[in-house]
Amino acid sequence: MKLSGTDVEECAARAAAVLRAGGIILYPTDTLYGLGSDALSDEAVAKVYALKRREEGKPVHCIVPDLKMAEQYAEVTPTARALARAYMPGALTLILKKKDGIATGVARGFETFGIRIPDNAFCLALALKFGKPYTTTSANVSGQKSERDVATILQQLGDNHYASVLQKTAIGIDLVIDAGELPERQPSTVVNLSGEEPVILREGAIPNSEIWNVIRSEA
Repeated sequence: MKLSGTDVEECAARAAAVLRAGGIILYPTDTLYGLGSDALSDEAVAKVYALKRREEGKPVHCIVPDLKMAEQYAEVTPTARALARAYMPGALTLILKKKDGIATGVARGFETFGIRIPDNAFCLALALKFGKPYTTTSANVSGQKSERDVATILQQLGDNHYASVLQKTAIGIDLVIDAGELPERQPSTVVNLSGEEPVILREGAIPNSEIWNVIRSEA
């Protein structure tokens, strides 16, 4: 589906139906294109790992529409709330300690639960329509470049015929939400708040110095 400013809700409804059926979507975010699946489904998350050729020991994070949903699955600390107030929606990923009883999908085998609230109308609409977290991980083969347009992404993931046969998609992808070529953007900044002290795992669109200023203001 081609995404424009007038069909966000239609695209989100179609994508939510695919996620409920255990499918995989390719979709735009406020940083890169991502691969989406039901974040709490072992089977759906396994498809994402397989499509990316990603090692199982590396976590995949998820999108939620707000902290209220995040609280159902993770421990949202005062520092997490402060960072969320400052930078969400936006290019920030927070790694939080998962709640007891959350043990499937992206939480399987991990003690943490990573969340994003992107500054992207489609992503937020999908989060609300789906009603549960869905995965957000760059749409590329692990270790390879994250491309900015659908045709190149699908070619990398396994479909060499997309340029001439637009109806075809990469193996394992059930729906493509095509927003055109995304501008050059940095990935999200990733902050781990699951331990005793905050750790910035990746400096991205939000500089480390700004993150630390917020954290220190809460100390």
